[in-house]
Amino acid sequence: MPGFITNPAEIPPYLLAGGRSSRMGANKALALLGGENLLARIAARIGQQQRMPIALNADADWPYTAELRLVPDTLPGKLGPLAGVLAAMRDAAKKHPHASHIATVPIDSPFFPSDLIARLAQAIEGRDEIAIAASLDRDHPVFGLWPVSIADDLETWIVGDDKRRVRDFLARHITQTVDFAVIQTPIGPLDPFFNVNTPEDLIAAETWLAALEQTL
Repeated sequence: MPGFITNPAEIPPYLLAGGRSSRMGANKALALLGGENLLARIAARIGQQQRMPIALNADADWPYTAELRLVPDTLPGKLGPLAGVLAAMRDAAKKHPHASHIATVPIDSPFFPSDLIARLAQAIEGRDEIAIAASLDRDHPVFGLWPVSIADDLETWIVGDDKRRVRDFLARHITQTVDFAVIQTPIGPLDPFFNVNTPEDLIAAETWLAALEQTL
């Protein structure tokens, strides 16, 4: 039975690429995995789930957008992932005024579930609720559905809370957590939210990608 969100495919999706990539040593969105950069790979994966145009939250001088519309942070200073969520909320209020929620996905997790948005949407029971993903007893709030209605509260919190712990903001609102199972592969279980932060992670991702291709 459909819940509050009747058509998850019409939730505007935003890719979050506002990090510094300091541990990678270069822009990780442009790192190649299976011959394709992470940004293009993840845009294609989310595009399989959504009908709405995909937008990219990144710096205004971002070198490569994969032909996605660029949505820079509305607050200066690289204030963390929730600053990207806020920018997406503000953008959706203008570009998609009928949307109650936006979907966010980071550009460094290439194996996220193909039913991510649909399952998060099933958990939403009201206009002001948040839904986030989890796996292996760990929350992944950058994979989330965020109500546009809480944008003002989010901005106030970002500006006023020096620590900016995502968990602290989630505690201010009704948050639904959706658990996703590991992916079984020939070399062992893969966390679907495995993320690429370092060159070593990228090497591991190539190994996981090869294992996944064996299961197709």
